[in-house]
Amino acid sequence: MRQNNLGSCTIGLLTINVQDNELAFLKSGDGAYTVGFGPFEQSSSPPDTGIAFYCNDFALTDPQPWKIPARIEEVESLADIGIEAAAYEINWDELEPDEFAEVFGEINEMIGRGVMEKSVPVATERGVFSQGRGRDMLISMKPLGAPFHTYGWRREGLGFCGTTPEVLFRLSGKNLSTMALAGTAKAEEREVFAVDGKEIREHEFVAQTLVAKLSDIGTVTRSKRAIMDLGQLVHFHTPIEVELFDKRMVDDLIRRLHPTPALGPLPRTGETLALLAEWRERLGCPPCFGAPFGLLKDGEFTSVVAIRGVHWDRLNVSIPSGCGVIEASRLVNEWRELRLKREAVKQTLGL
Repeated sequence: MRQNNLGSCTIGLLTINVQDNELAFLKSGDGAYTVGFGPFEQSSSPPDTGIAFYCNDFALTDPQPWKIPARIEEVESLADIGIEAAAYEINWDELEPDEFAEVFGEINEMIGRGVMEKSVPVATERGVFSQGRGRDMLISMKPLGAPFHTYGWRREGLGFCGTTPEVLFRLSGKNLSTMALAGTAKAEEREVFAVDGKEIREHEFVAQTLVAKLSDIGTVTRSKRAIMDLGQLVHFHTPIEVELFDKRMVDDLIRRLHPTPALGPLPRTGETLALLAEWRERLGCPPCFGAPFGLLKDGEFTSVVAIRGVHWDRLNVSIPSGCGVIEASRLVNEWRELRLKREAVKQTLGL
């Protein structure tokens, strides 16, 4: 967040008052919520001791992404910190495929020209609160256990929250764990999904790229590809463990791994990242969708990928969903996958 002399800060194109009430939380699997309360001290580097949250946008433009809370609570439910259930209603706009189809065609053209092998466009469903506010959705999130991670960041009038199955990485000393999570299908299509060449190829792009990015800094152990069952949806999942040769700074590891090909382009170059940024902006993608969101606690760091969530800016609310486009992708299938992901988010939030 870039602080200015008016006492406000900016996430992407969104400006908010730094005096507003702030809240951040992360819950991993079946564990408790770690909740940080503002005002947050902002820093360009993590503290030597204590607890801090990492909150940045997708492009990592915040020079002070470390948010050090004024106080911390460990709770089993967000209701335990006084967040009360409140009714809310959203009037959703119908999401038309035209703009996405145009971007999909441009990605295919770039793939055909050899500029990239893969990119991840994001379709965003938008709505307006007719009753309630974004903060009212926090308590309505269904408490999901492993393999989900529940996350959120709130300031007055602005924020995001969600339940993501994707971990960018965990770091404890010289031990780093990450995952490739790519390839999506409905749960009832599991058997066909398991042998779907396009989905397997998309997943392998992600897994092989992660192994390549980590092999020069540690000894990498890649597990077998498996299927992660998330209820409505299934994904291919490959755990990856790394024993680092030397200790590494968290910020350096974030920039090395983010965005993985699960959310970013392949290859990841200045040109392909610029194209992805243009496509995300054209399709109205919130700045923090797919960004790293992390927690430093007891000397260990966990960063999740902020997907499967909802974003709000005052009365405006949006649910983004992304899909990996490779040469074998077909528009009708990708459009269907995007809808399935948004429906899963709505179910989790009781929308």
